[in-house]
Amino acid sequence: MISVENISVEFGARPLFEGVSFVVNRKDRIALVGKNGAGKSTLLKILSGTQQPTSGVLSVQRGVTLGYLPQVMVISDEHTVIEETEKAFEHISDLQEQIERMSAELAERTDYESEEYMGLVERFSRESERFQMVGGMNYRAEMERTLLGLGFLPTDFNRPTKEFSGGWRMRIELAKLLLRRPDVLLLDEPTNHLDIESIRWLETFLSRSAGAVILVSHDRAFINNVTNRTLEISCGRITDYKVKYDDFVRLRAERREQQLRAYENQQKEIADIKDFIERFRYKPTKAVQVQSRIKQLEKIVPIEVDEVDNSSLHLKFPPCSRSGDYPVICEDVRKDYGGHCVFRDVNLTIGRGEKVAFVGKNGEGKSTLVKCIMDEIPYGGRLKIGHNVEIGYYAQNQAQLLDGELTVFDTIDRVAKGDIRLKIRDILGAFMFGGEASDKKVKVLSGGERSRLAMIRLLLEPVNFLILDEPTNHLDMRTKDVLKEAIRAFDGTVIVVSHDREFLDGLVSKVYEFGGGRVREHIGGIYDFLRKKEIDSLDELKAVPSRKEKAPAQPSRQVTDKQEGGASSYEQRKEQARLLRKAEKKVAECEARVMQLEEEKSALEEQMSAPADMQDSSLFGRYGTIQKQLAEAESAWETSLEELEALQRNG
Repeated sequence: MISVENISVEFGARPLFEGVSFVVNRKDRIALVGKNGAGKSTLLKILSGTQQPTSGVLSVQRGVTLGYLPQVMVISDEHTVIEETEKAFEHISDLQEQIERMSAELAERTDYESEEYMGLVERFSRESERFQMVGGMNYRAEMERTLLGLGFLPTDFNRPTKEFSGGWRMRIELAKLLLRRPDVLLLDEPTNHLDIESIRWLETFLSRSAGAVILVSHDRAFINNVTNRTLEISCGRITDYKVKYDDFVRLRAERREQQLRAYENQQKEIADIKDFIERFRYKPTKAVQVQSRIKQLEKIVPIEVDEVDNSSLHLKFPPCSRSGDYPVICEDVRKDYGGHCVFRDVNLTIGRGEKVAFVGKNGEGKSTLVKCIMDEIPYGGRLKIGHNVEIGYYAQNQAQLLDGELTVFDTIDRVAKGDIRLKIRDILGAFMFGGEASDKKVKVLSGGERSRLAMIRLLLEPVNFLILDEPTNHLDMRTKDVLKEAIRAFDGTVIVVSHDREFLDGLVSKVYEFGGGRVREHIGGIYDFLRKKEIDSLDELKAVPSRKEKAPAQPSRQVTDKQEGGASSYEQRKEQARLLRKAEKKVAECEARVMQLEEEKSALEEQMSAPADMQDSSLFGRYGTIQKQLAEAESAWETSLEELEALQRNG
């Protein structure tokens, strides 16, 4: 379908990549991978025809249609959501008008036996059949299914697009692109503005798509679920692996290891030959052997080892001052936009040093609560920021707020203070902005490079409370891993708003679930949360209720104090809420205790399975103690759960 032959791209005198050749076949699902700035987005632009290579040939098979979703695009704000989406079917509208004109002409004409009339009937039949084949009768339903799959509500369809954020308008463009059903889809970071539910819907859509897909994404789970082939752009070259991303990582490591072993063996052979030549060069009796070795040396073809990008990213937050014990306390916090309640009765306490995640569908209030904490928007209830709390805030649009006319160096130089200004070059080098890259203007940087630059700005601020709103958007996988390790080593408090399960795994110890106007606390990591919800992924939050949610629903609280008995009724509700929070905390603590004992029991069982001569004699005694403690913990958990359910029924 697409053939790429010896394509090269140069910016100035520096080649971005050169000698690139590959073929895209029907049904290929290709992931373009590589570090930020390697040229992934540039290659997509070349494939889409929006940018020309410096040299080489790009051939697209005749009749093959391409659909391209760039990271950034100019979006129209003149129509409603459904009107803008309907532009994907402009060709169907034109066809429908043509059929209607022919139908009207057939109704008016009476020369039924003429050749012209029969020709008109034939054209009418052919175009009507074509209209049916392209979905002319049901494209409205297909539009609505696609918009719903991407997270829109039916009430959104007739709203003007200008009322939506840039991320939601990008979803409209994605919907239009998918509805056109091109033969080849070129997608540049399609998941950046999607929540988990929409990502999984897109995965399913692409897996059923009849055409080819070439995508750039830093969502490891997404590309593993969608792609079956991996093109790596590294150090100016492309390597083609006919496998998914996880297999590609393993094969790349194995390939380089084999190359290194072969290279080392060859170097040893070359050294031995050279040593023989040098020792016997001037001995007449060895002249024939020396000449033979010289010819042998000339015939050796040097083994090449895949070049590895050794530039490293060392991310370390500066030591932070000690804050109060509880950096954030929310009591009955509520936020409304007009008549719409985003959330209500939010009660949470985040302790010093805790790392917590905010998860849930887009639009459920995660970023809104962050803005309440930052005191950027008004809210109801009480929200207290603890003593000596210094907040560092990384917003979703942080990278877009940078001044495009400044250079990378000047961007950091303007915020750096004191002795740190002497180390700006070193810091930029650690973030892969070394050498000439520090003199680039911000406006020419890729999305990932801008995100890294915005993160550097945050690092220069000595804070003890980090709030990171989708920090991994536009970051490559290696940089995400480094950022994750830096956050884990950070000795302050952290709130992470993210839909990236792999990023959150092992990072957070508490999860706050946003949904249905409520915020629920779950003790444990992200996969502990998923297990408690009895689901496999974050997108199934609405599908399966947890143990707690299986209890009878609490009666509606949307009544006035006067209706329920004034102040005394208010105090009763407040006391009930306090008892519920206490019971939920007890259930969570009991669950955590059961999980801890189960892990200890499993570890002991593994040790007891070792040969007898390698076992500790005290293992069996400890195992019996753990079994007893586990039975008591499970009993306590069941009791606490029954108490919680009784409170919920009586609430």
